[in-house]
Amino acid sequence: MNYLHFSSRIFMPSCISSQPKTIWTSSNSENESKVVKLLQTQKGHCTKVSRSVNMENLQNGYLFPEIFMRENLHTQKYPNARVIRLGIGNTTEPIPDIITSTMAEHANALSTVEGYRGYGAEQGHMALRMAIAEKLYHNMGIQGDEIFVSDGAQCDISRLQMLLGSNVTVAVQDPSFPVIYANPLLFMDHVLGHAYIDSSVIAGRAGNFQEETGKYKNIVYLNCSPENNFFPDLSTASRVDLIFFCSPNNPTGNAASWHQLKQLVEFAKANGSIIVYDSSYAAYISDGSPRSIYEIPGAREVAIEISSFSKFAGFTGVRLGWTVVPEELLYADGFPVIKDYNRIVCTCFNGASNIAQAGGLACLSEDGYQVRIYTPFLVHTLIRSLVNLFHPVSFSFYNPHNR
Repeated sequence: MNYLHFSSRIFMPSCISSQPKTIWTSSNSENESKVVKLLQTQKGHCTKVSRSVNMENLQNGYLFPEIFMRENLHTQKYPNARVIRLGIGNTTEPIPDIITSTMAEHANALSTVEGYRGYGAEQGHMALRMAIAEKLYHNMGIQGDEIFVSDGAQCDISRLQMLLGSNVTVAVQDPSFPVIYANPLLFMDHVLGHAYIDSSVIAGRAGNFQEETGKYKNIVYLNCSPENNFFPDLSTASRVDLIFFCSPNNPTGNAASWHQLKQLVEFAKANGSIIVYDSSYAAYISDGSPRSIYEIPGAREVAIEISSFSKFAGFTGVRLGWTVVPEELLYADGFPVIKDYNRIVCTCFNGASNIAQAGGLACLSEDGYQVRIYTPFLVHTLIRSLVNLFHPVSFSFYNPHNR
């Protein structure tokens, strides 16, 4: 059995069995017995080091490994089954040759004296940083030295959490990425976003988990539903320091309008908050909605933007993203946030892969950018097919153009 495919929650040494935790609730007794048997066979030596109370405060397993684990159990039992995978949002189309050939050239060059390169700048190659600024933030005032290239947006979310103390208050959209339910087998009323919430829990700023609501006490949940046009009533976040906002939102697919984002920026300014804007799915926007928070006047003073090549260019396995931290974004004492983030990056990260960055630069070239457009086009084509398929059975669809 390949244990790497299993949620880390099931690895519990027998020495702490006096504090049992529910792994999952399932009507499948066969699957339950396999997990119980696995727990019983774990061996280990207990040290005197106490477990972090913040880690103990995490709820359930991370959703995608949980899905992957159950999928593996199913395919082991039914090896000929055709599985429709509705877990992590992986890409399915190959990366265009103009991009992969550039990556291959850089990989092959590592075996030559002339082409070998070791560590690069922790912030990323300046050529790529400049290309991101010019291609994706044209006329928004973003400079290359305000962009930090990374190994993906999700990693950057955790690095951003390291910037601030545990007393910082947090607000997240509800629902947000990736959805997880209080019981992973039941569809509950409230869904949580692990990318934002779990990192807040680990940082010690979430408060206790409330079993009756399925939410953390100190996190403000911004309801985004059809009833409010998927945009929250910001007055419910009367005083929060950090607002996580993803547009287009995962899982709803809704892209905030210019006027809605203007309202968000104005609220953050009046409230003294920082927006962490996740634009990882911006490539799917096709109706003219903003693809960046920096399209809104004043956003440079209140917003950090994280993004990724994963959906933009099909780089889910390549791992490449970036974070924008404008120079105008300041702490309460006037100190620039960008200086602290640069320190975090230099301390915790040695820079994205040179090969991945070469692919990113090729993607932003004139030819690479043109062929890359095919991936969002294919997604829109598939969505239209799904809408047409389910329309006769009276399913409700909300703004399917930006998914």
